[in-house]
Amino acid sequence: MPTDASRIRLILGLRRAGITDASVLAAIESVPRERFIPETFRDQAWEDIALPIGLGQTISQPRVVATMTEALKVSKRHRVLEIGTGSGYQAAVLARLCRRLYTIERHPALLERAEGILKELGLTNIVARAGDGMAGWPELAPFDRIIVTAAPKEAPQALLDQLSPDGGIMVIPMGRTADSQHLWRLTRNGEEIAREKLMAVRFVPLLPGVADDTKA
Repeated sequence: MPTDASRIRLILGLRRAGITDASVLAAIESVPRERFIPETFRDQAWEDIALPIGLGQTISQPRVVATMTEALKVSKRHRVLEIGTGSGYQAAVLARLCRRLYTIERHPALLERAEGILKELGLTNIVARAGDGMAGWPELAPFDRIIVTAAPKEAPQALLDQLSPDGGIMVIPMGRTADSQHLWRLTRNGEEIAREKLMAVRFVPLLPGVADDTKA
């Protein structure tokens, strides 16, 4: 099982990797990553690696979670939309930093598991639903921040439309192929979108619709 030493080693590694936001590091240190990982892999929970969580999905590498969270520039006044709940780990980190987190997952089975863990951890500022992440959550828009944890070729227009025009930020992996993905920060001011390339990444593809997990 993970130890305090492995947790400290990871946080020090994130600092060496260039993560400097103290609130982001504190959030990652406080979230028990092992709770979001299948028992088979829990001894690796505090290693800086991605791990499988079932249904062809993964829990992201902590360095990627930290980089995306720091790039999002989240504050306690922000309403955040997350596309791709997955294990629930990224949601747990963000919930410690924002006012309210709305999260969408296309795999109902993963969502049910994640919601159970988040509830056990006492995180009450998260609203989750199964749905098509590419369509976002238009009835609750605009969002101050949007984070996407699967990779489309280009940012879906529906998500750009739901981003606040007053300096709203989206952090999203994009790429025509799995080998060409990069993490981007998109900042919206009015109808203008500023784009910043952050780092090379590798995510599962962003897919439309809701998955039928009974056929998995």
